[in-house]
Amino acid sequence: MRFRKMALAVLAATGLAIAPAMAEQRVSIGTGGTGGLFYVIGAGMADVLNRHMENTTARAEVTGASVENIRRVAADQMTFGFSSSSTLYEASVGEGPFEQALPVAGMAYLYPAVLQIATIEGTGIETMEDLAGKRINLGPPGSNAAVLAQRLLDAYGVFEPGNVQFLSFAEGTGAVINGNLDATVVLAGAPTAALIDLGAQRNMKLISVDADRVANLLEEFPFYQVYEIPAETYSGQAEAVTVINDPATLFVKADADEELVYSITKTLFDNLDELAEIHPQARAIALETATNSPIDLHPGAQRYFDEAGR
Repeated sequence: MRFRKMALAVLAATGLAIAPAMAEQRVSIGTGGTGGLFYVIGAGMADVLNRHMENTTARAEVTGASVENIRRVAADQMTFGFSSSSTLYEASVGEGPFEQALPVAGMAYLYPAVLQIATIEGTGIETMEDLAGKRINLGPPGSNAAVLAQRLLDAYGVFEPGNVQFLSFAEGTGAVINGNLDATVVLAGAPTAALIDLGAQRNMKLISVDADRVANLLEEFPFYQVYEIPAETYSGQAEAVTVINDPATLFVKADADEELVYSITKTLFDNLDELAEIHPQARAIALETATNSPIDLHPGAQRYFDEAGR
């Protein structure tokens, strides 16, 4: 007993106080399937957090993407996650696949995911109006691409149920190449592999929307944005193309710990150079656009962006 007291005294004198080790903090990130961009960038974010946040172990979780991520984050099963802006907005107000509003808050706008409507030479399609009576793929059934494409065609008065199909992006471009369809859509960052492949095999043309013509669409669905794909994004694309953007967004539970959300946000945005090395689309993540969330930002994220001058 006397020895123990003496040892404690020595430790106290040398500043080596006995205390429990600081508990390691676990951060789980809801992403998507392993082949998708949500997972690729989410895994990169986990690496950044592991390198730069002390006492933190972060892991990207494979999920069914936006809807599953929102439900699991809201249920405290994951720390934060990826979502399309449209799905996140619907969760916040209890619409679409959500029977009631869920307690979610924005963390950051990440990068554009734009609806690209592609056709090829010989179809006679030059404008949105020319899609009337044409055979078009709207994307996988129930997908954000299919929902947005139908809304856009409705805005132009050219949606005809008998003329549309619901195929994967790869199947859609293949059907256009084979002459079984006249046009197809892809909802993704530009450039995207499916359309690069289409352009390599045929003379591809992307169809622009008119900002005035879609004004009512954007008013009804405020989570969408007008976006311009720069000229030369694809081979042979001589002019910029105006499209609709359903951005990829980071979100968190509304009552998540403010300090934790602040630290995660700060760590990610203070190390954007490392994120940019993960995938070309990650280079679009920028402080200048980060606050363009479809719903209110979490106080922890807002504090970081305020400090950073955003």
